[in-house]
Amino acid sequence: MNLTIPAIVAALFLSLATAAPVSAGETEDAIAEKLSNAVPGLRVTSVQKSEAKGLYEVQSNNGDTIYTTEDGVYLLTGDLLKLTDDGIANVSEESRARGRQETMAEYGEEGVISYPANGEEKAVVDVFTDIDCPYCRKLHDEVPQLNDYGITVNYYGYPRSGPDTPSFSKYVSVWCADDQQAAMDAAKSGKSVEQRNCENPVEEQFRLGAQVGVTGTPAILLEDGKMVRGYVPARNLAEGLGLL
Repeated sequence: MNLTIPAIVAALFLSLATAAPVSAGETEDAIAEKLSNAVPGLRVTSVQKSEAKGLYEVQSNNGDTIYTTEDGVYLLTGDLLKLTDDGIANVSEESRARGRQETMAEYGEEGVISYPANGEEKAVVDVFTDIDCPYCRKLHDEVPQLNDYGITVNYYGYPRSGPDTPSFSKYVSVWCADDQQAAMDAAKSGKSVEQRNCENPVEEQFRLGAQVGVTGTPAILLEDGKMVRGYVPARNLAEGLGLL
């Protein structure tokens, strides 16, 4: 069941409008149970106190963030912002970044197609890529430059068309090739690649991408969990990482 924020909010308010009041000492588990019961198909993955007093941050299986009062009756959706001495900080995005970082660390680098840094490794970026995506190809053309900056590029498969499509099969063929880098280079340049099949992690990586919030390609995940959505010139990316 694909739930959107508006659908979740509508269902929650419809259910909670007639719900009995809850005690002021409602726990995180109770909040999770209350929200899950209110919306069939919603799976709450975590509930924790927000740094905003009186609010709890709820993460769910659709990747969106919901904020709720302690009793689970009042809800807020969207990003929580905070005024700081340095300007406005996005509290929600900082939380999502930590979650991505934990998820990627748990998954690990097994099964990636890696382009190691030349010489000393100064940074690692995880790129969710689609072979047929024009901007993914543009980024791939600059991978040697990124490697020269000391950046290792790890590719995770994210064929946007999904499983059982020609683009997905193409990524599987690249992954199953004897020389993955050569096959990737050829496919990214528009050349045909020998069709192959083997036990592979492409579908698992595709699901991983959805889990960390990939909505388009290329999606560049930094080591701190922040996500750069879309193509960024190699030099700009290196500058953003503090390498230039």
